[in-house]
Amino acid sequence: MKERTVPLEAVRNIGIMAHIDAGKTTTTERILFYTGKKHKFGNVDEGTATMDWMDQEKERGITITSAATTCFWKDHRINIIDTPGHVDFTIEVERSLRVLDGAVALFDAQAGVEPQSETVWRQADKYKVPRIAFMNKMDKTGADFSASVASMVRKLKANPVPIQLPIGSESNFSGVIDLIQMKAISWDSDDGTSFRTNEIPDDMLDTAEEAREELVSHIAEFDEELMEMYIEGEDIPLQRIKDAIRKSTLANKIVPILCGSAFKNRGIQPLLDAIVDYLPAPTEVPPVHGIDPITETPVPVSLSEDDDFVGLAFKIMVDPFVGKLTFVRVYSGRLTKGNYVMNINKRIKERVARLIFMHADKREEVDYIRAGDIVAIVGLRNTTTGETILFGNKEILLENIEFPEPVISIAVEPMTKDDLDKLSKALQALSDEDPSLKVSSDPESGETVISGMGELHLEIVVERMRREFGVNLRVGHPQVAYRETISEQAEGVGKHIRQSGGRGQYGHVVLRVEPLDESTGNFVFEDATKGGIIPKEFIPAISGGIRQAMDSGVIAGYPMVNIKATLLDGSYHEVDSSEIAFTIAGSLAFKDAVRKARPVLLEPIMHVEISTPEEYMGDIIADLNSRRSKIEGFDTRAGLKIIKAFVPLSELFGYATVVRSLSQGRAVHIIQFSHNSVVPEKVSTRLLGL
Repeated sequence: MKERTVPLEAVRNIGIMAHIDAGKTTTTERILFYTGKKHKFGNVDEGTATMDWMDQEKERGITITSAATTCFWKDHRINIIDTPGHVDFTIEVERSLRVLDGAVALFDAQAGVEPQSETVWRQADKYKVPRIAFMNKMDKTGADFSASVASMVRKLKANPVPIQLPIGSESNFSGVIDLIQMKAISWDSDDGTSFRTNEIPDDMLDTAEEAREELVSHIAEFDEELMEMYIEGEDIPLQRIKDAIRKSTLANKIVPILCGSAFKNRGIQPLLDAIVDYLPAPTEVPPVHGIDPITETPVPVSLSEDDDFVGLAFKIMVDPFVGKLTFVRVYSGRLTKGNYVMNINKRIKERVARLIFMHADKREEVDYIRAGDIVAIVGLRNTTTGETILFGNKEILLENIEFPEPVISIAVEPMTKDDLDKLSKALQALSDEDPSLKVSSDPESGETVISGMGELHLEIVVERMRREFGVNLRVGHPQVAYRETISEQAEGVGKHIRQSGGRGQYGHVVLRVEPLDESTGNFVFEDATKGGIIPKEFIPAISGGIRQAMDSGVIAGYPMVNIKATLLDGSYHEVDSSEIAFTIAGSLAFKDAVRKARPVLLEPIMHVEISTPEEYMGDIIADLNSRRSKIEGFDTRAGLKIIKAFVPLSELFGYATVVRSLSQGRAVHIIQFSHNSVVPEKVSTRLLGL
């Protein structure tokens, strides 16, 4: 099988990431066509794109779930994950970048860096993923290569280095200049399969030479030997330049920039060359480290087929024909079909029934997998996203994937008793697939509440329950996911003393609580007791009791966030003290302290960016002012005015309809979560019905 004959050095695990509608899926479709995986183009607008295989993706023309595929180019195997661009599905990008070695960042050449471009770029920065960039849609009206590159410096603080220049733009875009070979590439056929390499047109020669000089000087900054050759004016071999670009890219010092038009089939073959030439093989990324789950000491993971198997489950998908598919990135070792693996997070064993390479929604079974592979496993019923699976004697726990807190909720109610069973199965399957979807029960009404990242996210979830799982249900109005926190430091005491006929219960805890900065995390627990006044075995129980108490705040029962709790004092009984007694005492002490610490209600604040023709600006700003917004600033991009503002989520329900109405359908907007902020007193009074 061709999959197995490619050495690890010739494998590329990459993601394609961008703002919504920058052309990610179209670019992936062209890559599949030119690498021979497909014999005709898929089209997003017509719903025929291979990578957008869900019904909702075909209907809406957007990517909702990341899809994986494999193709081959110049004796290299490229594993590609096409990720969503809509902010509601940003978790798909997060978990894909966690397991990828490199990425292609796509930009709309007319708009440059857009809001979600910034979000995915920060995610890639977080995981130190090397990137190349592709300025797509060079044929679009208003396309501006130089302005788009400049926006990367201004907004992303990136170091973009063009290795191509466009020949023409908008309707005159005809090809690219390769600044490494100093040749012009033009495409002859409409399908882009036939292209020619020519001399650079005379009218662009000076510009190209200047850009080539800038390219070499840029990469020479990170290569002493090349710097000497450059200063001495020596003729630098092409391969030497390519090696220097690769070295700087892998070190995240530069971002090579290419350009083209995926829709018009221009520029994809050079992009494939750049993926092979400049993005890393699994052997070229820094070694992955896990921790020993018992000693909590760092453990290196060896990228070797001969070592014990270590893999990270990064995505769950429910396939109607196969059942539950667990997508796994293999970091070490080799695994054969039929083996039993250990889920180290849950300490359970599961049997690997089948091993599958995915091509979007199509499947190719294999007998074994090895280090560097991205594969789907059938049979792991209890494994969820972010968990580590092992085969062998080693015990290693890989770093988990962080998931954002949901900001919006809706209540769902089944129509019949039969639908109740279906709803339970649907929610179990969907929450397994999507860790950013939370399911809970309202203790007062008994309703099932689902929480997610935005209106579109929950809309898609409800649609999937109806279509894929056949659930008939009623859906309530969207509700904001409020949170509670404290604004002052305070101390509290919790005592749990119970005497019955036999052994009693005794736990006594004194706590201090104080506000925690949002960037630090939701909760920090510190044990400041000395002299063993509370035995060490009861300390985790106290921490657990506090965590339980944080699930329901003292103002309105919303979850509590951004709190540090310090254990100051307490006492225990030789006979009657137990873990459960200290769990209850910890919970009581926490609630006592929180009531004294001036608790406040928090609401999610969204960052809104609206692109509009200038004549509608006044109406849109007036409407924003009526929504408790804080205008951040204004910008101009591609002839449109950009309004940036922070607006409470509670003021944004149905906002898409309002924007369309105010601008006669000509304005577009992006909404993404920014931070939590204290609810003004007037609003909280209204919310709490006081």
